[in-house]
Amino acid sequence: MRRPRPRGPVAPGPPSAAAERGAWSNTRLLLLFMVVNFADKAVLGLAGPDIMRDLGLGREEFGTAQSAFFALFSLSAVGVSLLTRRVRTTVLLLVMALLWSAAQLPMLWTAAGFGTLVATRVLLGAAEGPSAPVAVHHLYGWFPQRDRTLPTAVLMVGAAVGVAVAAPVLSWVIAGWGWRWSFGLVGLAGIGWAALWVRRGGQGPLAPALPGRGVGAGAGAGAVGAAGPALRRILCSPTVLAAVLGCFAAYWHMSSQLTWVPDYLRTDLGWSGSLAGAVVAAGALANGAVLLGHGLWERRSARRTDRVPRLPSGAGAGLLMLVAAGSVAVFAVAEPLWVRLPMLVGPMALSAVMMTVAQTACGRIVPAGRRGPVLGLVVGVASLGGVLSPVLLGRVIDAAPTAVAGYERAWLLTAALLAVAGACAAAFLRPERDARRLGVPADGAPAPGVHVV
Repeated sequence: MRRPRPRGPVAPGPPSAAAERGAWSNTRLLLLFMVVNFADKAVLGLAGPDIMRDLGLGREEFGTAQSAFFALFSLSAVGVSLLTRRVRTTVLLLVMALLWSAAQLPMLWTAAGFGTLVATRVLLGAAEGPSAPVAVHHLYGWFPQRDRTLPTAVLMVGAAVGVAVAAPVLSWVIAGWGWRWSFGLVGLAGIGWAALWVRRGGQGPLAPALPGRGVGAGAGAGAVGAAGPALRRILCSPTVLAAVLGCFAAYWHMSSQLTWVPDYLRTDLGWSGSLAGAVVAAGALANGAVLLGHGLWERRSARRTDRVPRLPSGAGAGLLMLVAAGSVAVFAVAEPLWVRLPMLVGPMALSAVMMTVAQTACGRIVPAGRRGPVLGLVVGVASLGGVLSPVLLGRVIDAAPTAVAGYERAWLLTAALLAVAGACAAAFLRPERDARRLGVPADGAPAPGVHVV
């Protein structure tokens, strides 16, 4: 087999003021992108009790409708991420946002029932599955390796802000206009973001070049991005495997909270929809604060010139996930509300850090030309946690003698999964070590002399 001629990596120089403005402008736009994305996800859980009442659904059926969102989520995440090697991410992100809106608006129709709900959730999941990996890949075309943690964290903050904004706003819409208009509102928000993206979105200078595009922005990254370690070596590395398990647990936890916490607060504790929405919003804000604080800390650490020893990022994220696991267990078994509620709006949020760390870590060990597909594979497999969580926990709750006992079992199962994933991440998530072993330097290009095998 003829080997390609070795070529050295192209090291990016310091970004210009215009490039830095463009980088953070795109970061803000993609923050809004994720806000709409997670408002779309949250709407079903917030409207859940009203939907179950009006459509005559049990918890298992409702969990099936929520899981329908993830039916094509993983396949779409992988398939569309593969397209990033041939289609610009600006185009892919625009198409996704338009499809989100197309999936939400049919629920405004008064005759739309359970079948329409399931069908639209499948379409919504197919459109949203690639959103995170494609958005991260787009951002990494604007930021060099050492500066990626903070913008990745800002992007993930959109998830928390989306839920925090959606919870009170959509609860108010549901109470005043009915649950169908909650779907209509998020559909219109998707159209609004698409219009803004057409005017302001743009490709970054570090984005890998596409086939047949010639020399241009990102050509340096793309020219060497195709070479590098074999894909199977990357996917079987301890960092990727630990990242997948950690993200699987984080998706499971996130999906369980979006689906079942509103129902738990309203049906088992007798809270009003607005009060339950406020608690869900507070939990989401805690997620956002954790993600942003972690991103700022990592950015500061990356720019320090001294050599103060600190935990590897994977070990730190794993330990935070272990703390989140303990908090979920306390939430499950503690009796006083003054003990349980701080868990929901505090340390349980620490599991969200894994989503940022896992994607940054995987981006570190992958050449730029393969980054989109690898991130898509990671998210596609990990998002199966979101597929399984609503329906399996719904069965656990319905199979218990009482709903209270069922919820306790569901939260303890979630805590156990978080604990296992956190321990694996603490032990095996080591991007710098695996990058050296694979021969991928910090700029994302393969090291000289490293070839496809």
